[in-house]
Amino acid sequence: MAKIRLALIAGGTSDEREVSLRGATGVAQALDSEKYEVIRYDPATDLAKIALNADHIDVAFLLLHGVHGEDGTIQGFLDLLGIPYQGSGVLGSALAMDKNLAKTMYTLSGLPVAPWVMVEPGDLADTGRIAASLRLPCVVKPVRQGSSIGMSIVRKIDQLPAALRLALKHDSAVMVEEFIKGRELTVGVIGNAELTALPLIEIIPDSRFDFFDYEAKYQPGASKEICPAPVSEQIRKKAQEYAVAAHRSLQLRGYSRTDMILANEELYILETNTIPGMTPTSLLPQAAAEAGLPFSALLDRLIALALEKPRSLTD
Repeated sequence: MAKIRLALIAGGTSDEREVSLRGATGVAQALDSEKYEVIRYDPATDLAKIALNADHIDVAFLLLHGVHGEDGTIQGFLDLLGIPYQGSGVLGSALAMDKNLAKTMYTLSGLPVAPWVMVEPGDLADTGRIAASLRLPCVVKPVRQGSSIGMSIVRKIDQLPAALRLALKHDSAVMVEEFIKGRELTVGVIGNAELTALPLIEIIPDSRFDFFDYEAKYQPGASKEICPAPVSEQIRKKAQEYAVAAHRSLQLRGYSRTDMILANEELYILETNTIPGMTPTSLLPQAAAEAGLPFSALLDRLIALALEKPRSLTD
């Protein structure tokens, strides 16, 4: 049987470039060499090469994070070339990447979220509108960034201008939302037409971190991850239902991972990741392993889903 010719696309130009490259190294090591012929491409330098080799690529595996990776840009490029890829298409990727649009879609689907406002041009000079709209503490975050880049928790109103300036360094659009103190949970979802929710993971950052920021995410030992999360059966079921609903509300495909906060036995959706971290110890692979799908088998499953034709309305 001929090997599947797989383009492993990682790197790119976003602030999360190094995270992407580390993830691709783990994927390359875990892919079965008997099944796949793997060729690495970096969109920072290799877009023309991908286009030139398109006829010789059976499927792409995207390990890109942030702008031009999770926002639908590379997905549209691959669609034009006729190359299938794991995960969501242009629409779903763009919706999930834009935190404002994602929260709007969650709300339309009846999913609970923290109150939020979008920053307007005059807010840097006068934060009164934001202070009147939301209670402190609040979270300031770039709308189209991942890995908590440019994000701050504001506990006093005089901290708000600096937090806004930091976020605006990473994006022209910035969101401010009420901070909900609670336990952070994350739930993976796998599938196309039929979806399976994975076991819950609880994320507990070390006490020296104010929240699950970039350092807490990627520094070894900086956070504790418990899978399955020690929650009641009722919360487990609701969190998995919410993760599936969030996946569907954003028109996603293949897989996703939705982060949420559990506070006073109520769940609040934070955001959904369309290309979750993909090393053997990353969150979604941990949950998949708990569900009986080890890392190599998880990669096989995601690639199979990428090659699966979408169902038509007459199926």
